Amino acid sequence: MDKRVYLLTIVSFVVGMVELIIGGILDLVAVDLDVSLGQAGLLITIFSLIFAIAAPILLIVTAKIERKRLTLISLLVFLLGNIVSAISPSYSVLFMGRIITALSGSLLIILCLTMAANIVKPAYRGRAIGIVTMGVSGSLVLGVPIGLMLGNVFGWRAPFVFIAVLTLFSITGVYFLMEKVAPKPSVPLRKQLATLKNRKIFFAHLTTFLFLAGHATLYTYLTPFAKTTMGLEGTWVSVIYLIFGIAAVSGGAIGGTLSDQIGSKRMILTAMVLFGIAIFSITYTTFALPIFLVSLVFWGMGNWAITPAMQSYLIETSPETSDIQQSLSNSALHFGIAFGSFVGGIVVEQASVEVTPIFGGLFVIIALVSVFISMAKSRSKENA
Repeated sequence: MDKRVYLLTIVSFVVGMVELIIGGILDLVAVDLDVSLGQAGLLITIFSLIFAIAAPILLIVTAKIERKRLTLISLLVFLLGNIVSAISPSYSVLFMGRIITALSGSLLIILCLTMAANIVKPAYRGRAIGIVTMGVSGSLVLGVPIGLMLGNVFGWRAPFVFIAVLTLFSITGVYFLMEKVAPKPSVPLRKQLATLKNRKIFFAHLTTFLFLAGHATLYTYLTPFAKTTMGLEGTWVSVIYLIFGIAAVSGGAIGGTLSDQIGSKRMILTAMVLFGIAIFSITYTTFALPIFLVSLVFWGMGNWAITPAMQSYLIETSPETSDIQQSLSNSALHFGIAFGSFVGGIVVEQASVEVTPIFGGLFVIIALVSVFISMAKSRSKENA
């Protein structure tokens, strides 16, 4: 395995932290900036929405820039966005900080994924993607619990200061350790979108959108869900995120490795069924914390095991447009997070945070239908 993959994993770790950490401190942000919980949740929605839209566009605009240099520029902008977030005196300024970090972060993640897939041998491609994906899920293990602890002790701004410091370390690491990576010719956005005419590809991306929407419907509001249904506070909420994060990292590693060994299709179906059962069961396990934690573990493992397997499936389905598919997959993923957090906000405002798992599970059922359509088309073509 090329050692540069691990450096890219560190970058994805830092970016993943700023995207997801806000979910753990939504209630603190809402109280301090005098906004509703649903409005605070929009800070995740706007981040993910911009993340999804900006990634393929910025990849085209910056296609001629050498990859190491582009990574450093993006990290500097990302640093600026976190500083703005940390010192923001109002909700609107924090909103702008999220936009800045989303724009730069979207490019950083797709750079990490595309470079990781291209600097290793084909036999290790799924594993490399899985390792970089582990950077994001790894941010759950260390980033969210630490962010919650910092937020509870020093206020919600402290986690953004922490991320800014980590970004400085990332800049130093990339500058001194990363070798230059030549850019690839740009692919017009029209050509990228044209690949969606292939039904296998379209329904694969739709599947990504749907299962992430289901995940985000609950995960965005996991802190108030835990506090409302089980009366947990502070330390115990951090423990929940820590356990979820460990499960997520394990799922990412397993998903990438088994995708190479048993095939991406089988891995996707297995992980999705596991994920669906887990998220549906969450509502019915809150009466006993140990049982709830078991469902939480399967939820985390299933959700993060799907991503590297799905990206490998896309590469296998359309190897000639592999970079395009990774870009579109990244967009579909974050569109799903944006939509799921938006739906979750509506559910919380109009009904109750306690029913968010049910709505999340419904998205997973539709996602299963979508992936069956994609794979059925693939099999029919193979048998022709």
